[in-house]
Amino acid sequence: MRINDAWYSGSHERLTTVYRRGTQHREDGRRRLWGRHHQPQPGKPDRRLHIPLAGDIASTSAALLFSEPLALAVTDTATQDRLDALAEAGGLANTLLEAAEVCAALGGVYLRCTWDASLVDRPLLTVMQPDRAVPEFSYGLLRAVTFWRELHGSDASTVWRHLERHERGQILHALYQGTPTEVGRRVPLTEHPEVAGLVGSLGPEGDTIPTGIDALTAVYVPNMPSRLDRGSAFGRSDYDAPLHDLMDALDETWSSWMRDIRLARGRLIVPDSYLRDHGPGRGASFDDDREIWQSLSIPPTENGAGITLSQFAIRVAEHDTTADKIVRQAVQSAGYSAGTFGMDDAGAITATEVKARQRKSMTTRKQKVGYWTPELAEILHVQLMLDRALFSPGIVPERPRVTFGAAVSDDPTSVAQTLSLLTQAQAASVDTRVRILHPDWPDERVQAEVDRILVENGQAVPDPMQVGALA
Repeated sequence: MRINDAWYSGSHERLTTVYRRGTQHREDGRRRLWGRHHQPQPGKPDRRLHIPLAGDIASTSAALLFSEPLALAVTDTATQDRLDALAEAGGLANTLLEAAEVCAALGGVYLRCTWDASLVDRPLLTVMQPDRAVPEFSYGLLRAVTFWRELHGSDASTVWRHLERHERGQILHALYQGTPTEVGRRVPLTEHPEVAGLVGSLGPEGDTIPTGIDALTAVYVPNMPSRLDRGSAFGRSDYDAPLHDLMDALDETWSSWMRDIRLARGRLIVPDSYLRDHGPGRGASFDDDREIWQSLSIPPTENGAGITLSQFAIRVAEHDTTADKIVRQAVQSAGYSAGTFGMDDAGAITATEVKARQRKSMTTRKQKVGYWTPELAEILHVQLMLDRALFSPGIVPERPRVTFGAAVSDDPTSVAQTLSLLTQAQAASVDTRVRILHPDWPDERVQAEVDRILVENGQAVPDPMQVGALA
């Protein structure tokens, strides 16, 4: 996770630190660009260039999943209204985009449901980082998880850590005073101002907050099945193809390309006699911007009497081809099509053609949707249960049906042609055609639309078995 986090962050400092402390060589034996003990000259910048391909992969994965809003449906009307209000007020779309990026980069992510009545009158759905959590799984299911964070006031010798353990029906809080490498000793929550306010919410046991519901207030969403630890509940990162060597090679290619550009700048080589003397101890210089010069008493045939222009070639095509091949291989190994990243752009094409060109990306998206759907339904159900227990006693919590939006919006003309052909062939009912046009509509709204269409077309025939239907 530490290596994947360094690539995801795009930080030169993190990349340098993680590889100097770890493996400094690639599989081919070459020293990694970010593992080299690079000491630039005083006053000179670090010339190594980083291309944020890792960040692009994570953000693209999140966009494929949550660029379109989710459709959340429950049977109870009051609960549906409250669920929609919670999703809108809590910025569910933004929360899931953030979670999906972290999930793709680090291999998984936690969604936590909690509350603060002094802040807002609703449960809060938050993203918790997988490298700040200690989970406990049983048969692949999350039984409990302990989240930890470092508090303000920590320094090189003393580190304050807040531990928050989620169990079924309760949340435990603890404060520890330790060192950068040791958790240390447990101290009262009142010892640090950031967690002292929790004391008023604790139950009779002194460190536990009852949730009032028989459910775990956190879920874990794995990104994809783990390859290194088969059967593990932990997921794998999109970078665990692995892409670390490819991303390092891409940075080295671009750094070399920029070096070619720096070296190819035109330079003038002039004889010593062309330099203006600034006096004893002050050196000499040549002003290449000067417009008026007096003639110099130098024989034209004397060696070195002229000005020589030095100009090196830039290997544009070689670097461009190399970088393109590396990016294509990296995104393909991560499970995406090159077209998803703007490569092979063919201009304006239909949604059907987009899906055909991005078939690999669509397949990966479908796999990830399978991991996200049950966990999202579970944590939203928990949010509704907490809401009833703490804020809205009139609702009836139930597990919502989660439907993901389309990754690529269908062209209205293409959809209309499809529906027209289905109607002419009498191959689909009115109900099916309405669902094709509006896949996010609930059953009640679909049925209402079907009834209106049948009435408008004169196809709404009364049931003769009903009393008074033929009167």
